[in-house]
Amino acid sequence: MKELTQPLKTLKGVGEVRTRAFASLGVVTVADLLFFFPRRYEDRRTLTPLSQLVPDALSAAVASIVSIEKRPLPGRRAPLTTVLLGDGSSFARAIWFNAPNLGRILAPGMKLALYGKVMERRGLQWVNPEFEILDERDPTSIGTIVPVYPLASGLSQKFLRHLIQGVLSDYGPLLNDFLPDTLRKKLCLPPLSRSIKELHLPKGRDTWLRARNRLAFDELFLLQTGLSLRRRQREISSPQGESLSSGSLFEVFLQKLPFSLTDAQRRAIHEILQDLRSPSPMYRLLQGDVGSGKTIVAAAAALVAVDSGVQTAFMAPTEILAQQHFLRLKKIFDPLNVRVTLLTGSLGAAERRAALADIADGSAPVVVGTHALQSEGTQFSKLGLILVDEQHRFGVLQKNALAEKADRPHVLVMTATPIPRTLTLSIYGDLDISILDELPPGRKPVKTLRARPTQEAALLRFLRERVEAGEQAYWVCPVIDEDETKNITALTTRFQRLTALLPGVRISSLHGQLPSEEKEEAMRLFAAGEIDVLVATVLIEVGVDVPGATLMVVEDAGRFGLAQLHQLRGRVGRGDKGSVCVLLEGPSGTPEGRARIEAMLRTTDGFQIAEADLKQRGPGELCGVRQHGITDFRVADLTKDQKILERARMEALELLENDPDLHRAPLLKQEIQRRLGNVLKLAGTA
Repeated sequence: MKELTQPLKTLKGVGEVRTRAFASLGVVTVADLLFFFPRRYEDRRTLTPLSQLVPDALSAAVASIVSIEKRPLPGRRAPLTTVLLGDGSSFARAIWFNAPNLGRILAPGMKLALYGKVMERRGLQWVNPEFEILDERDPTSIGTIVPVYPLASGLSQKFLRHLIQGVLSDYGPLLNDFLPDTLRKKLCLPPLSRSIKELHLPKGRDTWLRARNRLAFDELFLLQTGLSLRRRQREISSPQGESLSSGSLFEVFLQKLPFSLTDAQRRAIHEILQDLRSPSPMYRLLQGDVGSGKTIVAAAAALVAVDSGVQTAFMAPTEILAQQHFLRLKKIFDPLNVRVTLLTGSLGAAERRAALADIADGSAPVVVGTHALQSEGTQFSKLGLILVDEQHRFGVLQKNALAEKADRPHVLVMTATPIPRTLTLSIYGDLDISILDELPPGRKPVKTLRARPTQEAALLRFLRERVEAGEQAYWVCPVIDEDETKNITALTTRFQRLTALLPGVRISSLHGQLPSEEKEEAMRLFAAGEIDVLVATVLIEVGVDVPGATLMVVEDAGRFGLAQLHQLRGRVGRGDKGSVCVLLEGPSGTPEGRARIEAMLRTTDGFQIAEADLKQRGPGELCGVRQHGITDFRVADLTKDQKILERARMEALELLENDPDLHRAPLLKQEIQRRLGNVLKLAGTA
C-alpha cells in the first residue's frame, strides 16, 4: 500500500547509500521528496543545430555518435573520453573527464540528446555535458524546462529527475489539500498537487509563478496560523495572571527625568502599561536601534511592577551587560528609594547568599542578573515581570526556566538588533511589538568613513590624536590568529603592530579565547578609562557603554555582516563628543564585502541596514533562528514575499477568529502539527 510517510528506501533504485545521501539533504520520506524542490531551472526547449553552436553558451542539441576515442591522462585513473558527433549540418565534439564507464554505454551510431556549455578548444566541444541515449527511452531532459536539484554524494541530476517523476505519478494523487476550499477559492490558488508538479516540471513562466506563490503562501500561512494558535493556547492554558498598575513611584520617576522622552519611548511605555493592566500576561517585544533608549522604557515597566507589589527579574546575556544594567537602574532607582539587587555567577559566596535570601523574602524588588536568575537555587517571593535583554543570545529553554519561577508573569523581551518587518512577523508573530525608531535628542550621529590599507599611517595618526585628546578607541579584527591560507590581519598581529607603532598608548586586547575573568577585567578597565585602545573581536558587538570611546576601527570590514557592522558602529557615540567609525578595507575584498561597506556609508538607520542584511544573508543568519527552523522555508522568501506574508497573516487571523480551534479545518490543523509542532514548541519566547 502506497503511503506518503513511507521511507525512501522502499522506492526502486534507492538503496542504503542513496538513502544516506537523501537524509543529508533532509529528505527521509516520500512526502519529503515531493517537497524537495529544484534550486534552479534550465530552459532546454530550443534545440541548436551543430552548425549554429557558439562558444561559451549553454546549448541543447540532438546528434549521432560518429566515433569514440579514449585517451589516458597522466595522474588520473579514468581516461579522457572524446565523442565525435554529427547531425547532418556539421560536426562537434563532446568530452568527458572521470567517466570510466562511458565506453561500455556509448557506441557509434547511437543518437544522443546533449546539454551543457560549449567551449572553443581546437574546434567547438561540450565539456562534461549531460546526455541521454534517445533510442534507449524517450528523452526527458531535452526540449523542456529542466529542474536542477541540490545534490549530495551518490546522487545525480538524471537519477533525481527520473525518481521524482515516478513519485509524482504514483504518490501525487495521495496529497490532501489542507487549505480550506473557501480560502483556496477566495484567493484563486491552484490545487496543491498541481502546484507541486508544476514546480518540479514547469510548463512555462506563468503557471510556474502561480504554483510557486501558492506554495509560498502555504508555508507562510501555516506559520502564521501556528503562531496564532500558540498564542491562544498560552492565553487559555492557565488562570489569569496579575494586573499591574502604575502608582506614585512611576509618576515621580516621570517627573524627575532630566530629559524629555522621545515620542517612540512614550508610545512604547503606553503600550506596555496597557498590557500590564490586563490580567492576561504581557508577551511583548521591544525592538530598538542602538542607543534608542530601551533601558528607560524597561525601567518604567519595572516601576509599575514595584508599585503593584511584585518583583522584576532583568536578565542579560553576559555578566558585564548585567553589571551595566544594574548600575544604570541603580542610578535611576536610588533617588526613588527602590532597591536594585545584582545576581551573577561571579558574586562571592556571602554576597550570593545574601542576594538569594533577599530575592526569596521579597526585599529585593528589582533583580538584575545573568543565567544565575534561572538556576534552581534562585527562588522569588512574588515574581511578576520578566525583562530579557538581547533575547536572541539566550537559549529558549533558559527563558522558559525563568518564567516557570512565577505564576504567569508579564514578559518583555528586548533587542538592539533591528529586525525587518517580514522577519519580525515570522519569528515573533505571537508577540505584540513596540518599536523605538527615534534617537534621544542631542545624541550626535556617528560619522562613517572608509579607509584603504594604504591609508594605515594616516589612520594611526588620527588614532593618536584622539587618544591625546583624552578619548578612547576600539579596533575590531575578524579573526584572532593568522591563517596562512587567508590574507587577513588577525587580532594578535594588529595588537603587536599597534603596540610597536604607538608607544605610550595604553593598549589591551579582548577575545573569546581569554578566560572569563580576563575578559571581564579588560572591559572593566576600558570602561574605567584605564585603557586607551581596545583591540578586540566582535565580542564587543553588544557590550557596555563607554562614553569616552569616540573611535571605532573595523579591520577588513567587508568580512563582517551588515548587522554586525551596525552594532559595532553603535559602540561609539555614547557620550557628548562627535564619534567616528572607520571601515578599513581588507587587501582582498569581495564585491559582497564592498557592497556592505557602501550600505554602511549610505545610512545610519538600523532598520534600513537590517533590510539590506536580510537580502544578503537570509533570515537564519540574521537573527540566529536557524537552530529553530522557523524560517527554513523551501519556497517562501522573506526578502521578496512581504505581500504574501501580510496576506497570509491576515487570512490566518480571520480564520482563527471564526474557528479558534480549527475544528472545521482538521487537515490544516494536522499539517501545522506535522510541519511545525516541534518547531513552535522549541521556539517559544517565554
